Amino acid sequence: MSSLFYLVGAPGSGKRTVGKALSALTGAALLDNHLFNDPVFTAFGVDGVSPVPPDLFELAEEVRQVGLRALRLAPPARSHILTNYLSRVEDGEAVVAELRALARGRGAAFVPVWLACPLPELEARMAHPERRERLKLRDPLILRGLLERGGVMDAPADALVLDTSCLDPHEAARRIVAFAGAVSGSTRPGAERAGAG
Repeated sequence: MSSLFYLVGAPGSGKRTVGKALSALTGAALLDNHLFNDPVFTAFGVDGVSPVPPDLFELAEEVRQVGLRALRLAPPARSHILTNYLSRVEDGEAVVAELRALARGRGAAFVPVWLACPLPELEARMAHPERRERLKLRDPLILRGLLERGGVMDAPADALVLDTSCLDPHEAARRIVAFAGAVSGSTRPGAERAGAG
């Protein structure tokens, strides 16, 4: 059975880093949110430190929808990893419901994973060189304002929650794979809460 892994967390929480480790472990295709954002951000000239106009996110959503159409057409055995930041002020439930339905339509296990990380660590990660290369948010003050206004959407009851401030990405990926095995098994578990342990 294939899987649709959905990694959600604040900017800097390690979605792409964990996604890369998870892809290496499982062979699942990594479709991180910047794969969809960057064509639009590059064309506009997003620099990672200036606010991004809302219209650009609407365009990036159009690109994302094309990517999801291709995902729907992929062979049933192909697994995928999607990443996203969902705030409490967005209609995140609709996004999660869309991806649940997509997984169900493909006969895939839907594996929601929420990546938590304390604000001071998120702010420190804004300076990582990879963030500049990927046109990611790099200003700690904008990050703080973003999280003060919207935070991160609460994890669904069936999600795995991992604290990436105290987990190596490869260990996080191993925990996700173990969780996915339980999700696609005959008995679906309740939410597992995992930290450094």
